Amino acid sequence: MLMGSYQNSIDAKSRVIIPAKLREELKGGCVLTKGLDECLIIYPMDTWDAQLKKLAELPRSDEYARAFIRYILANATDCEIDRQGRLLIPANYREDAGIVRDVVTIGMLDRIELWAKEVYDGSASGGKLSAKDLAKFSESYKV
Repeated sequence: MLMGSYQNSIDAKSRVIIPAKLREELKGGCVLTKGLDECLIIYPMDTWDAQLKKLAELPRSDEYARAFIRYILANATDCEIDRQGRLLIPANYREDAGIVRDVVTIGMLDRIELWAKEVYDGSASGGKLSAKDLAKFSESYKV
């Protein structure tokens, strides 16, 4: 299970170190894509394969389903973690996520989110909802 929050920075060659505690799940390869929030998502290959199966089941006659599939797949790319535990972040991904230097890496059960620290710190989707709002959510889903 992927969990925890880590802070580091992107290097001059656009690489970010994936924390060792998260890296183990990525040994079989991974896929990088743009998230629905203002972040990037790294899927371990087994999770990505499961995500593809879910996408394949969406009704192609629904314009929202097609748009969702298009968004996820058009923005997806295979990626590898190098021997030093670094992941190369392509320029267009960095720009879209607002990543310039400081990065917050978050384990999210079956995937990893990469956030520009400035975006994460200032975004409700980055975890800045109040505990009261989160309590309402957890009650409605019995979490």
